[in-house]
Amino acid sequence: MDTIALRTYALIVEEGSFSAAADRLGISRSMCSKHINDIEANLGARLLTRTTRSVKPTGIGLDYYAKVRKILDLLDEANESVKTETNTAAGRLKIGAPVSYTLSILRPHLVRFMRDYPAIQLEVSLDDKLHDMISEGYDAVIRVGELEDTSMHARQFHHVSTHVVASPGYLEENGTPEVPSDLSHHRTLYYANMRGAGTWPFKRGEELFYQKIHPVFSANNGELIATAALDGLGIAFLPDFLVREHIQEGRLKALLCEYSLPDIPISVVYPSRRNASAALKAFIDFCAPRAKSS
Repeated sequence: MDTIALRTYALIVEEGSFSAAADRLGISRSMCSKHINDIEANLGARLLTRTTRSVKPTGIGLDYYAKVRKILDLLDEANESVKTETNTAAGRLKIGAPVSYTLSILRPHLVRFMRDYPAIQLEVSLDDKLHDMISEGYDAVIRVGELEDTSMHARQFHHVSTHVVASPGYLEENGTPEVPSDLSHHRTLYYANMRGAGTWPFKRGEELFYQKIHPVFSANNGELIATAALDGLGIAFLPDFLVREHIQEGRLKALLCEYSLPDIPISVVYPSRRNASAALKAFIDFCAPRAKSS
């Protein structure tokens, strides 16, 4: 049976939509329907239940999908192993990445990567949410902070330093915290994707401790938090690449500098269920040293 038809079926099940599968494959919706009709006619069984709003596999269709998915994964792994041996970095590569980090650090390197690897069709989805790589079709995602999912492979790009900051106007009106415990009496701005809900990490010597805060504003985008800090809405804990220029130009003031703030790791994470493709290895090897030096 044609592997294109099998890939079409697998994508329809994964996307829950003929249109979404057609977009992923770069073919028409009518061609998707033809592939499925051919498979069902060949097998003599209905694999999909179609309604006006959704497409779902039948019981036998779900079992068939599981077997087809294994076959396609094995085929992809075999193809990628050959590409790796011949150093052929080509094909589609979908990367999920946080907005602020990508625009501040990775943007120029992505442009150079596309020029150096014209055979790779790179898709970068900018989003600060924590992606479900398997269900959302990502080859890899870039994550800011400590990793929790041990079922994935990861390579660390580098670490970024952090600052606790506030605007001069906020400090003039509300006073300056002298020790981390003072933060409990201040308005704080919280990056919602940080580990340790409602706390900020500090180091005293070798001791790491977490200070409880009471956020008046939370968001999962660092630039939005930085904007709120610049507008005097509160104190923020942010990576250096978002606040360095503002500190240098006096729009924000770094606080609690006598305490060490943990650096934040930046990592690229990819599924462990199959080997990294030649395209993904090329992406990682290209971006890792350049991001570190940015």
